[in-house]
Amino acid sequence: MTPIVPITRRRNSLTSALGLGERLFSSASERRFADAIEEGLDAVEAGLLREMSFADNLADVTSRYLLEAGGKRVRPTLTLLTAQLGSGNNASVITAAEALEITHLASLYHDDVMDEANMRRGVPSAQNVWGNSVAILTGDLLFARASKLMSTLGERAIILQADTFERLCLGQLHETIGPRDGDDPIAHYIQVLADKTGSLIAAAAEMGVIFSDASEEFREPVMIFGEKIGVAFQLVDDVIDLSPASEATGKTPGTDLRSGVSTLPLLYLRELATTDSDAAELLARIERDVDAAHDVEAEELAAAIAELREHDVTRRTLDEAYRWSREAVEALAPLPEGPVKKALTRFAETIVERSN
Repeated sequence: MTPIVPITRRRNSLTSALGLGERLFSSASERRFADAIEEGLDAVEAGLLREMSFADNLADVTSRYLLEAGGKRVRPTLTLLTAQLGSGNNASVITAAEALEITHLASLYHDDVMDEANMRRGVPSAQNVWGNSVAILTGDLLFARASKLMSTLGERAIILQADTFERLCLGQLHETIGPRDGDDPIAHYIQVLADKTGSLIAAAAEMGVIFSDASEEFREPVMIFGEKIGVAFQLVDDVIDLSPASEATGKTPGTDLRSGVSTLPLLYLRELATTDSDAAELLARIERDVDAAHDVEAEELAAAIAELREHDVTRRTLDEAYRWSREAVEALAPLPEGPVKKALTRFAETIVERSN
């Protein structure tokens, strides 16, 4: 069995999780708010290490592999943030945050198998270390553990968890089979992003409201915020996928395209190619070289990806990410002015700033 790559854990913070600088919280009450989030994240981290331990030696190693590889803990941070609209970091909020992060981690094991990914969080993906079967079963174990945690929170939590899991599966299914005849490929792709990414982020924000006993009027706004910011996040990733700064992104430019994933820039290019000969020529070169095995062809694909990076369709993708981010912030209008709304707004801005 290949040993786990040792990873030095660092304390989570608002800065690492949501990109929020300390200067955002300048008053004494805002600093107390930030401290509450930090304390909640420490409790969640301890809970994750406890809940993701198994008596079986192999399961114990494989289940904590991606946990120990890092991660920003965005979902538990959002749960803790929205919980400050109510009673704050009570035991139910912490449990919900733990269960949602375990659900997210479980989905990564399955995603990497389906995507045949080589790396995750800077380490070899689980199926590269142990094979597909172990990776899939580890994901299943973690889904089971997350469900067990949710069951302690009552029927409402169980239903929300099940609804979210259903959307995660449907998103992956629809991504796998692609749009059907007559479907708009772009609308299909956006729905996949909403299901695969937006649904879990939305659930994280919603559970913070529910289990802190915050006003019911805040539940739908934060849920809408979460789903829209999840879509924005993935659209920015589509742009970052084309970035030449491989050291910053940890990915080879065009990794998704090379894997056969039709990201939004490529979908826009296909749409444009029906009326624009230059776009059609670029699209033909990309599609011709995606499966190339020879070095010269790989170099040609790299050149085509660089051209796509500078094309208007990539700027259009970034504009679409900004639009989803703006709509996410607009959904927060019913929330009271204060550190929660300020933090969520700044998070939405930070999401799209990653592309700069």
